[in-house]
Amino acid sequence: MEALVARQAIFDRRRNVYGYELLFRSNAGSDAFDGTEAAAATMQVLSNTLMSVGAETLLGGKKAFVNFDHRLLAENMHLTLPRGSLVIEVLETVVPTADLVALCQGIRRQGYSLALDDFTDQPEFAPLARIASVIKVDMRSSSLEEQKRMLHIYKPRGVLMLAEKVESYTEFEWALGAGYDLFQGYFFARPVIVRSQEIPTVITVCLRLLREVRRADLDFRSLGRLIREDVSLTYKLLRYANSALFQRGAIRSIDNALTALGEDNIRRWATLATLPKLATNKPGELVKLALVRARFCERLAEQSHNENSNEAFLVGMFSLLGALIDQPLEEALRGVDLGRDITEALLGNGPAEDFLTRVYRLTRCYEAGDWEAVERFSQRCGTSTAAIGEAYLDATAWAQRLVNTLGA
Repeated sequence: MEALVARQAIFDRRRNVYGYELLFRSNAGSDAFDGTEAAAATMQVLSNTLMSVGAETLLGGKKAFVNFDHRLLAENMHLTLPRGSLVIEVLETVVPTADLVALCQGIRRQGYSLALDDFTDQPEFAPLARIASVIKVDMRSSSLEEQKRMLHIYKPRGVLMLAEKVESYTEFEWALGAGYDLFQGYFFARPVIVRSQEIPTVITVCLRLLREVRRADLDFRSLGRLIREDVSLTYKLLRYANSALFQRGAIRSIDNALTALGEDNIRRWATLATLPKLATNKPGELVKLALVRARFCERLAEQSHNENSNEAFLVGMFSLLGALIDQPLEEALRGVDLGRDITEALLGNGPAEDFLTRVYRLTRCYEAGDWEAVERFSQRCGTSTAAIGEAYLDATAWAQRLVNTLGA
């Protein structure tokens, strides 16, 4: 059975990751939660995925928010997942009958947390609101006054209030000031534009290094001079060259490290080592998402037997460059000079038949859980939906290992 599992981060007030909402589907021919049998099958896929891949791979020790309807609750599907890491999202489409409320009360007594999805404070949902741990409010469908009223009512009860569809930093600031506890949306990936501000030297060095490693033939002397300008880059290079990723004797100098790594590994290291520096004062999830996208795009290219796997990696890696350095993406990309194909793919200007454009669109659709588009683009990229699911799980595990290795 094909397992398609994507995740969307949920942040706390300090912009640390609190958990992930998991989006999933059992196969390419049916939508998630489309009928009770499909819903149960989807939950089984999720359970198998977590058991075989490991919850740590997908969640990194954070909580999993998973949608449940009445049938799934009645069949005790939640028992397949650990209570400490699961938050059961009761869908807004459920009918809050006395039977459903009794089910939810029993689940709370079992030690599970309940969240109400797309909550609008209708009177019939009052019994569920009294036992909910988290209330999710859609910022797109609820007015600011309605949101303030719900915050005033439910926060004093100890309920965690979660703002959904926070799409910009401005909206995040409003939600933060209004008193929300948790936040979900793309706000962390949107840059805060600061006009007429000089880019710090450390970022300039990183961008120069990234541009240098894009040359067809690397100049090791130039690379060495750039790396010596930043103590932390020197440290990261030596740490990477001496890591468990490579089996070799101790390396003590920049020149020896560059020689030992070789051109391909140097290009990879330069990209990975500079991201955390570019992401200073940004959510750590931003760096991890860039790594997941990079590996995911690379794997998709490999599955498609396309020779542009290195370019695909860079498409994913630099897709969040604007957010990392607080500039519009188009402006940020000018400082790196990745080449026309990569730049146009990232800016959405690439032709429909361009492979990098297709891979990037497939990646964004997968993250959003747009499974119909995923199936369409998978065919155009020459891969299968089953292979895509495997590539995503591999990418999340790879990114986590790399973050641990580099201390990002």
